[in-house]
Amino acid sequence: MKKDILIDGKSVPFVANGATPWRYRARFHEDIFKDISRLTEDFSKAQESGDGSVSLMQVGSLEAFEKIAYIMAKQADPDIPDDPAEWLERFEFFSIYEVLPEIIFLWNLNLEQKSEAKKNIEKQIGR
Repeated sequence: MKKDILIDGKSVPFVANGATPWRYRARFHEDIFKDISRLTEDFSKAQESGDGSVSLMQVGSLEAFEKIAYIMAKQADPDIPDDPAEWLERFEFFSIYEVLPEIIFLWNLNLEQKSEAKKNIEKQIGR
C-alpha cells in the first residue's frame, strides 16, 4: 500500500507492505508490531488529555513514530538519506498529530489486505 502524506507543505510518499516489519527489524532491531501498538496507545492517551500536548507521550513512542515514518518513507523512496536524522532535518515542522493517524491508517490498510489474502487462500485449500 502506498499513500502520500503532506508534511511541512511537501507531499511525502509512504509504503507499508509485507517487507515493512522485516526492514524495521533489520534496521532498528525492534518489533514494529509492538512499537505501533505502544505508539497508538500513547497517542490515544495524549489526545484524550485534551491539552494537545505531545509531551504527554513517552519518549520511546516519539522515537518509534520517527523510525516507523522513516522506514515507510524509505520504502517509498530509496533515495532518501540512510540516516533517519538527515531525513527528518528536511522538514521544518513534522507534526505527530497530523502524520501519525495517516501512517496508522496506511498500516491498517496493509494488514487488512494481508488478512483478506489469507482468507482467500484458506478458502482455496478448503479450511
